[in-house]
Amino acid sequence: QVQVVESGGGLVQPGGSLTLSCAASGSDFSIYVMRWYRQTPGKERELVAAILSGGYTNYADSVRGRFTISGDNAKNTQYLQMNSLKPEDTAIYYCNIAAHRAGIGLRDYWGQGTQVTVSS
Repeated sequence: QVQVVESGGGLVQPGGSLTLSCAASGSDFSIYVMRWYRQTPGKERELVAAILSGGYTNYADSVRGRFTISGDNAKNTQYLQMNSLKPEDTAIYYCNIAAHRAGIGLRDYWGQGTQVTVSS
């Protein structure tokens, strides 16, 4: 199995910063894509940022210039640096990876989510 665990969520004031981390563990797997999603009640899950194993990144327009995704396939870890946070950034943030595992192939794996609350 591949286990994915997020951490780093919490309460932060508007304009503040927060860094989320995501660690993947398991045996005999390689990560191809790392993604962060977020979801709030009554809204669809939104893709926030993604990074490919080759280093290519993309971002939702709402976070571009404020958030930075980074990843290290060798460490099976990814990060989301969030700056200039706004109340509308409040959501549960989910880590997602596309990983290849021997005997199984390429699959998506999800973390349980971490709550980020931006409030004054």
